[in-house]
Amino acid sequence: MLKRQPLQFYSEPLPGVDVSELHGKLIVIEGPDAVGRSTQIALLRQWLEQEGHAVFETGMARSALAGKGIKMAKEGNTLGPITMTLFYTTDFADRLENEIIPALRAGFVVLIDRYIYSIMARAIARGEDRRWIEQVAGFALTPHAVCYLRADVQTLVSRVVLGRGAFDYWESGMDLRFGPDMYESFVQYQKRLIKALESMVEPHGFKVVDANQPIDRVFRELQRQIARLMPRRVKRRPAARKAKSA
Repeated sequence: MLKRQPLQFYSEPLPGVDVSELHGKLIVIEGPDAVGRSTQIALLRQWLEQEGHAVFETGMARSALAGKGIKMAKEGNTLGPITMTLFYTTDFADRLENEIIPALRAGFVVLIDRYIYSIMARAIARGEDRRWIEQVAGFALTPHAVCYLRADVQTLVSRVVLGRGAFDYWESGMDLRFGPDMYESFVQYQKRLIKALESMVEPHGFKVVDANQPIDRVFRELQRQIARLMPRRVKRRPAARKAKSA
């Protein structure tokens, strides 16, 4: 996937979409599992709305077309890697066409919890062909910013243990058969996932944020990165002062 200007399609454009009509901002929060993306997106949404911006938020497995199907398929722990990739890509395509693009056309700030990059990284971590998955994902729009929350595996482990108290089957890559121990499998799988995401940092211009830090410090860094993309607010003199001057 070659570099593109924001809101340009990576390769094949979706039919009927004129990118010149997309006036919003597309901002992606990426990172491995348990890194704190959802927490940061909630904080960012509150901040942006307080600043007067209309915000639309979305994330993986939330589409009307495929969201429920993905959740049902994952409950059985039977998804193969290719089926999983295509299922999540279908989910993304539906959200892109019916949610993301309309929100951008209306001028919203679109916050996305994991983009096509996570789908690609999961596929690569499971041994799928990189060129194939890049071609599959080529209908995606280039975001204005991809903020990558970088954290080491031990930080992720501690957040799972302290936050949820248990490891998830898919986040631990148990389908890859590393072994019966879910903790060890989580460590091995997340290392693969992080390696795949790290390989995208330079080609896709990820803005790296150290997510080993406390939540508030991570949020402040994300604020700094995103504030640069927002239009400056023009300060207006109060009407009373204008009248006095006149």
